[in-house]
Amino acid sequence: MKKVSSLVIIALLILLIGRVGAFDDTAQSDEGSLVADLPIITEDAQRTISLLDKAVNHIKERGKDGVSDFATQSRFTDNELYVFALDTEGMFLASGGSSAGLIGDNVTNTPDTHGKLFFRDMIALAKEHGEGIVEYYWTNPVDSRGEPKRTLFKRVGEVIVAVGYYPSRSTDYQARAFLDEATKALITDEKDALTEFNHHESPFVKNDLYVFVLDKRTGVFLAHGATPYLVGKVFNIEGKPMVEDMLKLAEDTGRGEISYPWLNPTSGKVEKKHTYYRILDNKLVGVGYYQRAP
Repeated sequence: MKKVSSLVIIALLILLIGRVGAFDDTAQSDEGSLVADLPIITEDAQRTISLLDKAVNHIKERGKDGVSDFATQSRFTDNELYVFALDTEGMFLASGGSSAGLIGDNVTNTPDTHGKLFFRDMIALAKEHGEGIVEYYWTNPVDSRGEPKRTLFKRVGEVIVAVGYYPSRSTDYQARAFLDEATKALITDEKDALTEFNHHESPFVKNDLYVFVLDKRTGVFLAHGATPYLVGKVFNIEGKPMVEDMLKLAEDTGRGEISYPWLNPTSGKVEKKHTYYRILDNKLVGVGYYQRAP
């Protein structure tokens, strides 16, 4: 198995450190505990948390009988997002989306498209902690393929209420366009641009797209949108500094592209990343996208 660089491991730990509190049978949790366990808070994640909280409050008010409303009331959907529910014994109770075909089944032994028994994980976490997050592969109605899905859930008594979303993946075209924008920003006002690149709520951090900047003389990060902690550290993969190879590839045109393993901030996993970059004076600015596994 390939060794992963210490920088990747550091980034992984920073993004995944979270907390899970203790909960009673009514799951008196707050939004913050689930938020802390997410690799990065995207717009889709925020929408998911909001819809889940609405559904949880509904079950607290109506009890188990309230699950039927998830399939009939539009307030329990948000575009592609929907609420589903099962009990702590694995009986699937309700769904406002494509999983409605499971209603009435015990899903304890129902696998995802890769064979993972993720419902078992949900039930175990719900019983022990009152809430949690599971990741698995599920058929995305948009393209009818098994796609990585992240589901947030909370337990209210014996009912587990859940909402899942498909973490966004940027494309080759989007990465190139993002690099154009970052380059213009650096040329216009370098100081402000570097500050923006390092701020997770800036326009230069969007789902799994972010900007990084290297000092081309030292290979040290001057900015890193997903993990600002890396600023001041050398960019290396498997102990090898990357800047020399990147500069060599760009020596004729002032631009280049390169692939390497790196942490995807939306999936929390090390994946193959393809990065486009340009040389600006004594700096190297790059943006990459994460390639789907074959």
